[in-house]
Amino acid sequence: MRSARSWVTLGAAGLAMSASVAAVGIPTASAAGAVHRADLRGSMSSAVARSKPAGKIAASSRVKFDLTLQVRHAAAERALARAVSSPGNKQYHHYITDAQWLSRFGPTTAAVSRAESWLRKQGFTVGKVANTRLFIPASGTAKQVEKAFATGLGLYKVQGHKVRLATKTLSIPTSLSGTVAGVVGVNQYRNTPDLSRVSKATAHGNAKSSDSEPAPPTGFRNPKPCSAYWGQQTDTADSSSLYAPYTGHAYDICGYSPYQLRGGYGIQKDLKNGIDGSGVTIAIVDAYDSPTLLADAQHYYSLNDAAHQIKSSQFTNIEPASVGNEDECAASGWYDEQSLDVESSHAMAPGANIEYVGADDCFDSSLLAALTTAITSGASVVSDSWGDTLGDLLEDADAKTAFDNAFVMAEATGVSVLFSSGDDGDNFADFGLNVPDYPPTSPYVTAVGGTSLEVGANDSRMAEYGWSTAKQTLCVSSTTNCGSATSPAGALAFQAGGGGGTSYYYTQPYYQAGVVPAALALRNENIFGPQPLRVEPDISMDGDAQTGMLIGLTQTFGDGVHYGQFKEGGTSLASPLLAGVIADTDQASGVSEGFMNPTLYKAYGETESAFNDIVPPANADAASVIRVDYANTMNSEDGYVVSLRVLDYEGSETYCDATGNCATRPVTLSTAPGFDSLTGLGTAGPSFVQEISKF
Repeated sequence: MRSARSWVTLGAAGLAMSASVAAVGIPTASAAGAVHRADLRGSMSSAVARSKPAGKIAASSRVKFDLTLQVRHAAAERALARAVSSPGNKQYHHYITDAQWLSRFGPTTAAVSRAESWLRKQGFTVGKVANTRLFIPASGTAKQVEKAFATGLGLYKVQGHKVRLATKTLSIPTSLSGTVAGVVGVNQYRNTPDLSRVSKATAHGNAKSSDSEPAPPTGFRNPKPCSAYWGQQTDTADSSSLYAPYTGHAYDICGYSPYQLRGGYGIQKDLKNGIDGSGVTIAIVDAYDSPTLLADAQHYYSLNDAAHQIKSSQFTNIEPASVGNEDECAASGWYDEQSLDVESSHAMAPGANIEYVGADDCFDSSLLAALTTAITSGASVVSDSWGDTLGDLLEDADAKTAFDNAFVMAEATGVSVLFSSGDDGDNFADFGLNVPDYPPTSPYVTAVGGTSLEVGANDSRMAEYGWSTAKQTLCVSSTTNCGSATSPAGALAFQAGGGGGTSYYYTQPYYQAGVVPAALALRNENIFGPQPLRVEPDISMDGDAQTGMLIGLTQTFGDGVHYGQFKEGGTSLASPLLAGVIADTDQASGVSEGFMNPTLYKAYGETESAFNDIVPPANADAASVIRVDYANTMNSEDGYVVSLRVLDYEGSETYCDATGNCATRPVTLSTAPGFDSLTGLGTAGPSFVQEISKF
């Protein structure tokens, strides 16, 4: 339901430069020894990203990149964007069409022609230009890239993976400085799906099947005992001293069904009133494309919610043109993500259409192309359950500008763009840095965090806490309990949680002023001074794997390749759940809600029942569960792992580097009354659809 659609932009710019203004410098002799070139000032990754050199790039290696072009009339664009996004403004929800956006703000055909001509003269292969004209895909050898952009290329180890980064600032001829905004893809940024690491710890196979897509992932199952609803079954076989001082000893959830999640968030009553997302399209963007995606979803719904089967007529698949970088991207692991996204978004909006858009691989240039396709496809809501860990700091300004321009076009034309906030909490325990992910820190998207949702026997919400989980292995046993053991086999340590934090790049957007506590907005004051900054997530939904959703997909088991079910979590669950709720809201209001943040923050201060405020549990020691897993992830042949999972964990976390040096400190993301660093505004409350649709 996109009707007329429109631009949104914000009173938020990059700390170094506006996110919608090109990062092209003045003519300089430093880049190429000649005054006829101009530096692309946003083309260098951070010094942190380049701190671990890992080798040279072969001159003949292939480089795929996007040459991004300037948006026109940026000031007028920003003014229109704010007007159409702000409740109470006479232009609110009066969007412009894709064609109108292209006519008023998009790069001209002449600009595209100039850029294409230069690329071909440099020997690059030029691909099909995006229909937004915001970027031109191209490819060539590393040697051609180094010569064309007067730079060097090297390998660097970032987050445990070798990636290609430029060794000095890229430059272009000054004749293109009013046309070209930057380059995406020369610097490689690896995006990962935001699936909870709590649910699976095994790597996925990467062998290709006959259709060139990755093979189905390694099989995973959850053993019993587990609970059908919150608190249904408790661990009476183990000694309470084994998990003391924690007193919560119910088994975690086997996996919530669609109707349990609808009941937990009050959506079931909306369905009874005919609000089910009908007439709205949800687009889902991921890497790769499972050939059994629709069949798996239909199999799942026939088993778990037959009254709301996903029809073939509701589903559209836009396949990637090709696939690549399977090893670098752990390609098969994206199949879990795809099934989770489709099945969970349909759970909350069973009447909506779903459009799946697959990227060629997990790197920025491929996902930017898929995202652009989704934004211009006719969808009203786009859900993205992936991101670049630490990307708020590590991604270069050119990459951020390219994505932000796509996000702003979505807002202009009435498309809600959602991003999961990540699954590593504040990222310190895994990487030693307290830096949020990108794109969720972009002020032009709605960042979705995670919670631990407790749904009772009557399918209603009993409680909900911030998703921050610590794990303690109690035993590795041949049975599903630890017998007479009274001492745990491992120490309690932070394991996973919803991402979030304060940006190092974006200033505070206008909609967060007066809502986000100063202590959060000024968390990086020691670096930037008293300048309020962007804080995310904006809103949250269920994400903890201990309270996750049962999903189904085709997997590779010991006895062959076939369909199987298990519970999955992560902010990968939270984002598509919210996408479904927004689709319901679009139907109820009769117009696409478009960029949600200004409405969400305004509604937060006016309609309390639209949100569930997430606060710490009254008894922290009771906020824990017992979990049982197969040691080999598939069956009981190798025994079981029994563990304690502490919910809403606010204790310490430890990071150890490769040399064994370790640092310990308290986690920085936590819940509190009002807007908090872990869950933002909270979760969708029982009257969210009705209240938000009134604006």
